[in-house]
Amino acid sequence: MMSGMAKAVDVPADVIPRSPIGKTRLFFTRHWHRGAPGQPTPDWVLRFCYGMWLAAFAFKLLGSSWDMSWHFRWLRDDLAPPHLINTVGTVIIVVLVAIHSYTGLGCDKRSLRLMQIGLLTFLVAAPLDVINHRVNGLDLTAWSPSHMMLYLGTGIMQAGVLLGWLRLAPPGRFRTGVLLALWAFFLENTFFPNGQQEYGILGLRAWERGTPEAEKSLLDFAANQIGHPVDRTAVLHFTMPIPEWVYPLWGIGVMALILALARQTLGRRWSASLVALAYVAYRSVMWPLLLGLGFPVSTVPFYLLFVGLAVDLAFAIGRDHGLLTAGVGALLVTAFGYGAFWLQSQFRPWVLGDAHTESAPPAAYWTAAVVLAGVFVLWAAAGPASRRWAARRSVLETA
Repeated sequence: MMSGMAKAVDVPADVIPRSPIGKTRLFFTRHWHRGAPGQPTPDWVLRFCYGMWLAAFAFKLLGSSWDMSWHFRWLRDDLAPPHLINTVGTVIIVVLVAIHSYTGLGCDKRSLRLMQIGLLTFLVAAPLDVINHRVNGLDLTAWSPSHMMLYLGTGIMQAGVLLGWLRLAPPGRFRTGVLLALWAFFLENTFFPNGQQEYGILGLRAWERGTPEAEKSLLDFAANQIGHPVDRTAVLHFTMPIPEWVYPLWGIGVMALILALARQTLGRRWSASLVALAYVAYRSVMWPLLLGLGFPVSTVPFYLLFVGLAVDLAFAIGRDHGLLTAGVGALLVTAFGYGAFWLQSQFRPWVLGDAHTESAPPAAYWTAAVVLAGVFVLWAAAGPASRRWAARRSVLETA
C-alpha cells in the first residue's frame, strides 16, 4: 500500500493556514516543482487536495441534478445556470489534475493515469455533445452516446481519485469518511442516467392531467422530431423513450455491484447501506428544493436503501467466503431490491389513491432473473480477478 511510504517533512501543523486561499498559497510556495507520481506527500497537502476533489464533485453533482430537471422544463441553453455550476467543478478538476501531473503529489502512477484519462474523455465528450445538439437538435434522453461519454469520463476520474485516496491516505476515521463520500459520488454518477425515467414518468403524468411541466416550445420541438402533433405519443417519446427493462437492471443490478465494491474497500459493517443512504438523502433534499424553485421533480429511488442493506447482509453472512457471499448477495439483492421497488411503486395506489402521478417509474420485473444471475457471476468473479491483478502488480513492482 502506498500509505506505507515515507512521510514528507513539511511545515508544522500550527503554521498551516485554515483558509483554502492560504493553503493554496502555501502549497504553491513550497511544493510547486516537478516530480514523479508517488512523491511522499505531507498529510495536510493530501487532505487539502482530496478536499478540493470533493468540492469539485459537489459542484458537478449540484449542476447535473439541476440540469436534469432543467431539461424537462426548457429547451437547451448552453449558458444555463446548471451548466455554469457544473463548469465550476470541471475547472477545479482541470487544476487538480494539472497539479497531480506536474508535482506527482497525492497520487501514484495508476491513479494519476485514471484521473488524466477520465478528464480527457470528459473534455472530448463535452464539445461532441454540443456539436450533436447543433447537428441533430435536442437530445431527448440521458442515455445518448455523448451523454454516456460524459458519465464515463467522470466515472474514470472518480475511480482514479478513489484509488489514490485508498493507497495514500493513512488509516483512520477521516480516511473512511472521505472514502464513503467518494463512493457516494461514484454511485450517483453511475445511477444518473436512470433519472430519465424518474423525471419522465412524472412529466408524462403531468401532461396527462393537463398541467404539463415542459414549456410549449420544448413540447413542440419534441413533437417535430418525430413528425407528430403535440399528443401523448410525442410526449411519451420525450419523457419515456427508454425500454422498461433498463431501469431495474441499472438501478438494482449495477448499483448492487458498486455498493459491493464500496463495502469491500471501506471494510466496515453497514458501509454499503451508508453509501446508499447518503445518495438517497441527497435526492430527498434536492426534491423539495427543485419543487420550491418551480422545476420538475422526479421519483426518489428509496429502494436503493434495501439494495445497500442486502449487500451488507451478504458480507455478514458470507464471512469472507467468496462464493457464499456472492450467492447470498445475488439472492438478497434480487429479493430486497425488487421487493422494495414494488412496494415503492404501490405507494401511489395505496396512499395517494387515484391521484394521477406515480411513486416509481415502470419496470420490467422479468429482469429479476437477469440480475440474480449477473450479480452472482460478476460478484463471484471479482475476488479471483482482483487477486490475480494484485499478484501481477506485485511481480511487476518486484521486477
